[in-house]
Formats: sequence, C-alpha cells, structure tokens
Amino acid sequence: MENADVFLGLQDFLERMRQPSAADFVKSIKSFIVSFSNNAPDPERDSAAVQAFFANMEAAFRAHPLWAGCSEEELDSAGEGLEKYVMTKLFTRVFASLPDDVKLDEQLSEKMALVQQFVRPENLDIKPAFQNETSWLLAQKELQKINMYKAPRDKLVCILNCCKVINNLLLNASIASNENPPGADDFLPVLIYVTIKANPPQLHSNLLYIQRYRRQSRLVSEAAYFFTNMLSAEAFISNIDAKALSLEETEFEKNMEFARALLSGLSTDLDGLSSQINQLAGQDQREPTESRHHTLKEDHANRPKSSDGKSSSKDQSSISKVPSISELENRGATILLKEDQVSKVFQEYPYMFAHAGDLTVKDVEELLNNYKQLVFKYVCLLKGSDGASASFPLSKSQAQAQQHVETVKESQDHRAIAQNIGLQSNTDKEEDGPSRTSNQENTNSDLLKEEAVGSSEYSHDDTSEQ
Repeated sequence: MENADVFLGLQDFLERMRQPSAADFVKSIKSFIVSFSNNAPDPERDSAAVQAFFANMEAAFRAHPLWAGCSEEELDSAGEGLEKYVMTKLFTRVFASLPDDVKLDEQLSEKMALVQQFVRPENLDIKPAFQNETSWLLAQKELQKINMYKAPRDKLVCILNCCKVINNLLLNASIASNENPPGADDFLPVLIYVTIKANPPQLHSNLLYIQRYRRQSRLVSEAAYFFTNMLSAEAFISNIDAKALSLEETEFEKNMEFARALLSGLSTDLDGLSSQINQLAGQDQREPTESRHHTLKEDHANRPKSSDGKSSSKDQSSISKVPSISELENRGATILLKEDQVSKVFQEYPYMFAHAGDLTVKDVEELLNNYKQLVFKYVCLLKGSDGASASFPLSKSQAQAQQHVETVKESQDHRAIAQNIGLQSNTDKEEDGPSRTSNQENTNSDLLKEEAVGSSEYSHDDTSEQ
C-alpha cells in the first residue's frame, strides 16, 4: 500500500467517524475501552478480547452505509485507525503489565549489555562480505526507536525498518560479489548481532505486545517473516552461551566477567574516572573552602550594617548554605561511587566506554550535539550559581571553545543561548507513528465526542508491512 493512499484513507476514516451516523461506533469504542480498563490484567484473555473487538468492528464497518462502495484500502485504513486509537488508550494497561515480563526485560537487557562488549561478527559466523558497520548502525537506530511509539503497528514498523536495512545490505553485498541471494541463514545472524548491539529497551515486552495486539489478519507476508526472525533473535540471545558464539567455555566466562567489571565501574576506564573524581574532591576540600570563606568575609565587610542583628545573621547563614559548583560535583561523585549498579547510571551515555576505533563517521554528529548540550547546561549551571567557578578538564584544543562559551552574555535567556550554540531539541514522538511523512494529529477535537483518533502516518521511509 502506498503512503499517500494510506494517508488519504485514514483521513477519510476520521471524517466518516465524525458523521452523526457513526454515533454507534463511537459509543461502542468508548464502552470497550472503559470496560476493558476495569478488568485485572490477563494477557491471554486481554489479547482475545481486543482481537475479537477489532474483528467485529471491522465487519461492522463493511456493512455500514458510511463505507458503502469503499475500496479494500479504505477499509484497511479504517481498521488501522481503530487499532491505533484503541491501543494508544489501553497502552499503560496492557504493556509490560505482569511482573514476570518486566523481569524478563531486565534480564534480556542485562545480557545484551554484557555480550555486546565482546561479541564480534565472526562469533556469529557472519561472512566478511556481509559486514558493514555503517549499515548496521542505521539498523540499530531503527530498532532503538521502538519505545517511542504506542500503537502495535508503529512498533512493528521499527522492527521492519531494521530488518529491511539488513536485508538490503545482504542483497547488495551478494550482487557485488556475484553470490547467490542471501537466505535466512545469512539474515538471522546479522539480525542477532544488530539486536545485541542496539539493546532495544523492553524488547521482550514489545514483542509480546505486537504478538497480542497487532491485528492478526495484518501480521502476514513480509511483516510476519521479519517479525518471526526477531522472535528467533530474542530466543537466541536469551539462551546465548559459549557454544552459540563459537567460543571456549573459559573464554566466554572470562569475557562475561570482564564485561560485568566494565559495566559495574571496575574497569580501568572507570577506575581512572573515579580516581580523577577523588582527586578533584580532595582538592576541593582544601582550596575552595578558604576561597568561599574569603568571599563571605569580603561580602560581610562591604555590606551596610543592618539595624537588625538577627536578620543579618540569618542572611549570612542562608548565603553560607548555597553550594558551589565544585561542592555539587563532589557530592554527586560521592553518591555515584556508592551506587550498587553504576552501569545503569551510564547506560544512556553510549560513548562512555567507547574507544576511538569504535566510532564511525555518523557518530560525530551525535557526539557534537551532545557536547553542545553539555556545555549549554554547564554554563547555565554556572550562571545560576552566581558565577561560581568550575571548569571541565579540557585539552588545549578545547580551550578556545570554552573561552567562547564563557563570553555569552549573562542577560541572554536560555532560548537565545540555545540558538547561538546550535542546540537541537527533540519533539515528543510517543503519540506519532514512526514516519518521516506527515505526523498529522487530528485538530478537530470532537472525534469520539471528546478525543481525536491519532492520524499520524505509520510508515517511515520505504517500509510497508505488506
């Protein structure tokens, strides 16, 4: 189905739902959501109830005068709009609703975090001709988007896009090397490798969610093939061991122990960071204290004498309690060193333990943007603390950049500063389909009497489920 056809079909569906004759549909949808939400979570029962409701509603669409003479594409779009609206409303009720699912998510994520530290393409028997880190990075990024969305189809599209990037890589590589078209034996190992490196959030729960609540009649053909491969990849990763990676048992255990040490803050990199923090903390205990006392003395000497001694004492006490940047840094460092699982703190910083050889050209843009945000936040923190002095341990090549940042006028507001240093803000995508096409959110708020069915387009780039 073409993107334009899907978009026009969804718009047509929304318009039909606003008609007075659609009042019964509106009532049925709202009634189902309310009654479903009042029941205790039971995945099997919940899945059956949702699938039955979708089937009944789509059959009612076909028989209703509002859809008389419509094409299959228009009817299919009506079903997509229904699924997106209902499942967005029920998302918090059905997604990862059982403690066992949450536990499995954590175990799977932890395992991928460990294995990704040492796994290599050769461990999964990926042919050299099929190894392309740039394409793999693109596939990883598609998979990592899965938690941005709530609708089952939107989540599935993230998986399909990841798989299509891999599939195109394999096809192009096979053509270039005059080999036979790649099969499942070539595709699955690459998907496993990409999934381990991506470590997508709540992978287990996302796959269960798609299985249970994606309309079964649409989980077919190419979508079914790629989704089945993702299920196989999850099963492989869950049971991964030395044999699966073509390693000796002792080597596998050694690698796992090293990965645990790395992620728990016991590696050389983090030890060095901790030593640096401790050193800075030791210096701060001696130097800044005297400086702060000196500043307070000068401030007290220059301040006019207050007629109210108690008020002056209270003001001075209040000033002395304002922490400096260095104090905040050292307090945070102390808390960090006491964390039981330091690795979780740094999980959102993927380059924390990366080496220069691990980076690709595409990483530069992300790193530069992260650096700008870091500088911006740090400068704002400095200004907010009345110009307290603290600095990054910058190299000589970074000194000029630091001096430039420090010349930003204090009177400028945060938005102006952000524009000057080129910060980019990310918009909330949770309600939108994964798409670079229109993320149309229905502006007419009277749909379904009170709320609009989200009409964001579902496909991004070339991906289509069928």
